[in-house]
Amino acid sequence: MTTDQPTGRQQLAGIAHAAMLQRGLLPDFSAAVLAEISQITKAATPSGAGIRDLRGLLWASIDNDDSRDLDQLTVAEPVAGGAVKILVAIADVDALVRKDCAIDGHARTNTTSVYTAAEIFPMLPEKLSTDLTSLAEGQERLAIVMEMVVAADGAVTASDIYRAVVLNRAKLAYNALAAWLEGTAPAPGKLAGVPGLDEQLRIQDKAAQALRRVRHAHGALRLETLEVRPVFKDDVLADLLPDEKNRAKELIEDFMIAANGVTAKYLEKKGLPSLRRVLLVPKRWDRIVALAAESGEKLPLKPDAAALDAFLEKRRAADPAGFPDLSLAVVKMLGSGEYALQMPGQTAEGHFGLAVKDYTHSTAPNRRFPDLIAQRLLKAALAGQSAPYSGQELTALARHCTDQEDNADKVERQVRKSAAALLLAPRMGAQFDGIVTGASDKGTWVRVSGPTAEGRVVRGFEGLDVGERVRVQLVHTDVARGFIDFAAVRTHP
Repeated sequence: MTTDQPTGRQQLAGIAHAAMLQRGLLPDFSAAVLAEISQITKAATPSGAGIRDLRGLLWASIDNDDSRDLDQLTVAEPVAGGAVKILVAIADVDALVRKDCAIDGHARTNTTSVYTAAEIFPMLPEKLSTDLTSLAEGQERLAIVMEMVVAADGAVTASDIYRAVVLNRAKLAYNALAAWLEGTAPAPGKLAGVPGLDEQLRIQDKAAQALRRVRHAHGALRLETLEVRPVFKDDVLADLLPDEKNRAKELIEDFMIAANGVTAKYLEKKGLPSLRRVLLVPKRWDRIVALAAESGEKLPLKPDAAALDAFLEKRRAADPAGFPDLSLAVVKMLGSGEYALQMPGQTAEGHFGLAVKDYTHSTAPNRRFPDLIAQRLLKAALAGQSAPYSGQELTALARHCTDQEDNADKVERQVRKSAAALLLAPRMGAQFDGIVTGASDKGTWVRVSGPTAEGRVVRGFEGLDVGERVRVQLVHTDVARGFIDFAAVRTHP
């Protein structure tokens, strides 16, 4: 490769930058933001009453191997009757990012960090998100703590929220920790290096599984879609590999869902509004019913999360290899979640997929603006103050955050498609087995593996619908636009 040719990473980074601008997202920080960030030289220090000192607890973070924007820590304390007190510490980002400052303005515009295959576009400058507002290992940090008592049967019997100073004792990674929890590998070095942390994580894992059992009993959907991660060799894209769920990821997921529920209920109790994360009853339930019928199963004519989850579990057991494809088809038909203003006393719309009524986003303020909004509302509630946002402002923010999240998803998806097109370009004419992931007037889409990629069916798409398996042939790629075109060869029985 000559030196004046862009590498795979460089080419994809340019595509990502252009896609950000096209979708109304800011890929770069303004001069005003850079000027503000230059004035911030250290992490926030405790000030005011009611801040607890919890540095002595065995806090640890669990995230991706390469994550530095650490939003949460967890710790557990056994209590009477087999119950466990779970503490979730969330980075106090608001302590350094004040409402309506230039940094806040950038975050408010984008509303989320954008994670593309070639480059991350952080919502906050990395001096904050990966350092001064990150719950980094070995660093004392201010945090908002969600405390909840989880009974042996998985019920949350008590909860509280308060401010605290915390200290991350170990930065743990999902894959290594999951292998240890599942008994297939020894304890990661950082886990073994902190006395008592191994037993601490066992307690957390047991409590998380209890929480999960309760949610599933209420109808929470156990879906398993395949996310992909790029593999680069010397900045040249080599592959796109599935990034699968594991026990450590589920532990954090279960605690964050519970913490988000605690946040929503706390704000309701204190008489403050909140931005709820909702997923309404699916509009394409009839197609989900038809999809189940194709497998010999019967679902009720009216949407029923518990019945859908039971069907999914049967299919997982019967066809584990094909379950991610089925999950993806169901996700497409469930539709997207959205943000909505919840005023005190209103009936909550709830989240169909999680089978919960009270749910907000509050656990990732370094990465999502709705979580920073929730943090400011919580701090107002703790101080006995009125909400820092009006109802009209929150309504507009809910709509804006939903739209920008959708735009960020489209950017990430476009760059993934460009990455896949880059890998597939040398394989023109090759055939792949795939599953239909979208079918509408806008087009028919299919996902294939080896590499994991999604493309449009431009020939032979007539009669295809979501969830059907089909054999396709690659007929065209356009890396710049992320286009991958297939022709249907035949459908699978």
